[in-house]
Amino acid sequence: MRLRSSRLRSLGFQSKLLLMLLSVSIVSVVIAGAIGYVSGTTSLRNAEYQRLTQLRESRAREITSFYSDISDAASIVTHGTQTIAAANEFAKAFAELQTTPLPPGAEHAVATYYSTVFGPTLAQRTGQPVDASLFQPTSNAATYLQSLYTVPAQGDYEKALNRFSAGDPSAWSAVNARYQPFFADLTQRFKFEDAMILDTQGNVVYTAYKGVDLGTNVTTGPYSTTVLGTTYRKALQATSIDQTFISDFERYAPSYGRPTQWVLSPIGRDGAIAGVLALQMSLDSVNDVMTGQGRWVQDGLGQSGETYLAGPDKLMRSVSRELLTDPKHYAEEVIADGTPDDVAKRQVDVKGSVLLQPVDKMAVNRALIGESGVTTARDYIGPEALVAYAPLAIPGLDWVLVAKIDKSEALAPVNTFARNIALSTAAIVLAVSLLALLFSRILTRPIKRLATAVRRVAGGELGVNVPVGARDEIGELASAFNDMSVSLQTKQHLIDEQRQENDELLASLMPEPVARRYRDGEENISTHYRDVSVIYAQLLGFDEFSRSMPSAESVAMLNSLAEAFDGAAERHGVEQVRSMQDNGLLATCGLVVPRVDHASRTIAFASEITEIVHRFNDQHDARLAIRAGIDSGPVTSGLVGQRSKIYALWGEAVDLANRVHASTKAAGVFVSDRVHEAVVGIYTFSDAGTLSGADGNEPVWRLDVGTRHPA
Repeated sequence: MRLRSSRLRSLGFQSKLLLMLLSVSIVSVVIAGAIGYVSGTTSLRNAEYQRLTQLRESRAREITSFYSDISDAASIVTHGTQTIAAANEFAKAFAELQTTPLPPGAEHAVATYYSTVFGPTLAQRTGQPVDASLFQPTSNAATYLQSLYTVPAQGDYEKALNRFSAGDPSAWSAVNARYQPFFADLTQRFKFEDAMILDTQGNVVYTAYKGVDLGTNVTTGPYSTTVLGTTYRKALQATSIDQTFISDFERYAPSYGRPTQWVLSPIGRDGAIAGVLALQMSLDSVNDVMTGQGRWVQDGLGQSGETYLAGPDKLMRSVSRELLTDPKHYAEEVIADGTPDDVAKRQVDVKGSVLLQPVDKMAVNRALIGESGVTTARDYIGPEALVAYAPLAIPGLDWVLVAKIDKSEALAPVNTFARNIALSTAAIVLAVSLLALLFSRILTRPIKRLATAVRRVAGGELGVNVPVGARDEIGELASAFNDMSVSLQTKQHLIDEQRQENDELLASLMPEPVARRYRDGEENISTHYRDVSVIYAQLLGFDEFSRSMPSAESVAMLNSLAEAFDGAAERHGVEQVRSMQDNGLLATCGLVVPRVDHASRTIAFASEITEIVHRFNDQHDARLAIRAGIDSGPVTSGLVGQRSKIYALWGEAVDLANRVHASTKAAGVFVSDRVHEAVVGIYTFSDAGTLSGADGNEPVWRLDVGTRHPA
């Protein structure tokens, strides 16, 4: 507590005033912004949840109404006089066919159709091997009808739908000629896949499309275990002829394994059941309802939202939006979520996800146990999403409906609002801070200005003046300060002139660290360095080049080269010891400023001055060249002489660099074996011979820099 109190007392008047204004203002603004953020984002988030819930309820009403309308239509049709008469007449005619002789070759034609048309097509559509003989009709009536109606159509359902009579003398064909237009219109008008009439013994005595299920028995035949057979038995045991029964989707062989759904209703009047009408639902019709016929954006589902159905097996009962809009990305997403690769590929191939895509997710599981709600969770596809779920009240179907939209898209207004609140709060805080700073400066500006000027002078700055804005005590103090500042500036100017002359002289003779030691009073100055790089470079051909030009011009050109060399040395951290003496240059790297990569830097410097000379040649039509020798090792530097001080550099590396340079008369950059070993992985060299020394012959290497030799 004492420490805080001490710090507070040490603050200036302006700081205390500014701190007080900022504290009150910023705390107020932050509290107001926090309240606005919490209330605003909560409201917007709840609004998005409510909107998604409304979308779910709207789609639930649509799909429920769809099935209700289908059920009502089926019930109305089955109560009609025409349907009741058709059921009775088709049943009677079908019974007569059980003892009617088959047309010649009927059995062979039917067997051939199953083995060459139906079986291969079913295998191709399902991707599974098929034994077509298991589906062949076994009754006389079924064989009779399929030979005259199914086989001639050869799988062309439209052709079969428009075939009113086979031209045979049977009573069944006569009945079909009377009722086929009515049921053909019924299936096409309401977009059914088929319409069937089954008698009370389970025989399919009529179908509009005359498929392979014509004449079969759904209680004893190959389709007895299908949902069609199960739902037929429920319809036959109905307590009222007004009842309708809706089956779940199942892969139905006569539809080549396509997911199929049925609506069945007893045919009859006054409690007497004459048969059962089975209407095969269109999967496309269900998908049209769930996708809004592709109008997801117009329905409020944005770019990522959709609604889908799921069954008790936790598989989809409607198509996925992304499967329709971007099947490739859909497959990648569902596979990443755990869907087997073959299942994902199958969905893309058939362009459908019904009974294929697993949706074993939290929303589906909650809805299957009767819960309704909205949550944020990952669904079967895409990133985290807002998901609204609810069970459906469709008699006979244990289905649930899920509406989803990506969280990032759904909550975009929330994020935008939060960002706007944050930016607004920051802007207000900034404005308040600026105003508080402005007011505090206005109140303390004269004293602060004078205090700043005093600190500048104390820090060594000269010529500091403060404006005298008032004739009060502060104004008098400012005037006295200005007089003192002028006096100090005059004296310091004289001292600086003398010091500058001395520094310029020393800088021309030795490096700054050596000059500093000399200025500090040292007399015997020398320093040993264990590992530095030394370069001795000579400019070749300048005497011949400058011989025909005025001395002033040749000096100017030599100065331009020297200045370019100095710039290259500075860029690469190379310190020059002697510059352009006898057209030669002696320099080091790692001496004044220790460097681990001194050898590499020195070679880079040599390469650059070679390029400088090349550019000079191109500009002035000259034939100059550089011959440089580089070595790394120990050197000693220091001041030599008593009366006249000279900065010198000597040692093994200096000697070897000079001898490497002198080892050949050719232009180029030559390095000792020590330098070559240090940078062999960085630069490319070629063998340039050997150099004799005290320890024997030492290899000399030439740097491959693409040097252009003078002609």
